[in-house]
Amino acid sequence: MTSSLAFTTIGSGPPIVILHGLFGSGVNWRGIAQTLATHWQVFLLDLPNHGQSPWIEDMSYPSMAALICEWMTSQGIEKSALIGHSMGGKVGMTLALTDSGIVDSIVVVDIAPVNYPHSHSGLVEAMLQIPLDRVQSRKDADRLLQREVADLALRQFLLQNLRAEADGLRWRINLPVIQRQMDTLTGFPALPSRFDGPALFLYGLNSDYVKNEGIEKAKAYFPSAEFQGVAGAGHWLHAEQPEQAVSAIRQFLTSPQ
Repeated sequence: MTSSLAFTTIGSGPPIVILHGLFGSGVNWRGIAQTLATHWQVFLLDLPNHGQSPWIEDMSYPSMAALICEWMTSQGIEKSALIGHSMGGKVGMTLALTDSGIVDSIVVVDIAPVNYPHSHSGLVEAMLQIPLDRVQSRKDADRLLQREVADLALRQFLLQNLRAEADGLRWRINLPVIQRQMDTLTGFPALPSRFDGPALFLYGLNSDYVKNEGIEKAKAYFPSAEFQGVAGAGHWLHAEQPEQAVSAIRQFLTSPQ
């Protein structure tokens, strides 16, 4: 299964593996990947149950990290820098903490290694309630989703996961499994280890995902960690402030470690 994890790659040079967040896919990071590709070979993965990748039942972070490790082996990647946003950041942190030998450095984007009290189950329920057998277009789906999700940008992000098939529209993300595993996805496993390599925690100053507790926990797991806030950005800082994000990532990856 791991060899069939969907991905695209761009550029040449030392490898960077980018791991997207919940409800996303590798394409969400394509703009930043194109900028980084002048000096690195960038791999944009679709995580399990997302994008074009296979559906699985176990979305625990150790399980997904193991899949990324196996995928790297299948691609001949002995060691790589990681960039992970939100859920992808937790996958990346878990991989760094459990298989540190294959991680050169890590950039964690707007997430911390802690359990979060919030849940995205309401979004999953709203998507599952759309009667796809009676919906003819993404516009129709948006009209129905608007009843539960007021934010237009968020609806557009979620509806990227609709795909047209011969018998109608279908979700490309595994919503039932994501719903069942939501507590696991909003949590973080207790790991008796640490990563001593270079680590950057990049977070939006308008976001509430990285607070004091998260910073302290991150320092315990990643004693060499740097922390940098991005002005004018919330949780999706790579989309809201891409130039600042690229600048911080490039400076981190090129600085002497």
